[in-house]
Amino acid sequence: MKSVSNMLQQMPNVPTAAVVPLKADAGTVQVINALFRELMAIFPAWKQAWPDDDALKAAKASWTKAFMAEGIQKIEQVRFGIEQCRKMKKPFAPSSGEFVAMCQPTPEMLGIPPLEKAFREACRNAHPSMAGQGKWSHNAVWHTAKECGFEPLNRLETSLALKLFERNYVITIRRMVEGLPLQAMPLALPAKAEARRTPDVGNDAISKIRAMRAGGSHA
Repeated sequence: MKSVSNMLQQMPNVPTAAVVPLKADAGTVQVINALFRELMAIFPAWKQAWPDDDALKAAKASWTKAFMAEGIQKIEQVRFGIEQCRKMKKPFAPSSGEFVAMCQPTPEMLGIPPLEKAFREACRNAHPSMAGQGKWSHNAVWHTAKECGFEPLNRLETSLALKLFERNYVITIRRMVEGLPLQAMPLALPAKAEARRTPDVGNDAISKIRAMRAGGSHA
């Protein structure tokens, strides 16, 4: 993965204004400066949005706040958004909200199954009848299933199990983008499917899902 300094050296020599002072760490500030240089190179009509230094400073302040809110601090986290910008074939730069959305890679971009397919695979392999026989298409699916727990995937109704899996799949994707390790997929599954033999497992998972739906904390 390229460092911020390397990325800055490789970016086009276009004018840039200083970032307006905010309570942001140095990594976030460097990413914003590097990103705006790239955006100005990609979008020829960038001056329509940022006609002078004051407008550019205000835009950087707004984007910095958006990045801080989303925890975006590394060049690697914005490379997906930059790739999407290059495909837009439009002269105008996106808004900060549009760009943040473009920074979220799809499973296909990472070479892993889409959500629905991964969910079906996880539920199938988590079933007790598949103990020792499950075939996993990618370590990301195995990791997510382990984070959910095989028992909840077996016992929850489909809509709730999917909600639980989706939440953990999003976290798995985030870990992959940030280069964090996933749980290692075993060479062979245990002879007996993992199960915490307690009647509270399903109820606990349901409570977590309901809390999420009610606006509870999320990862």
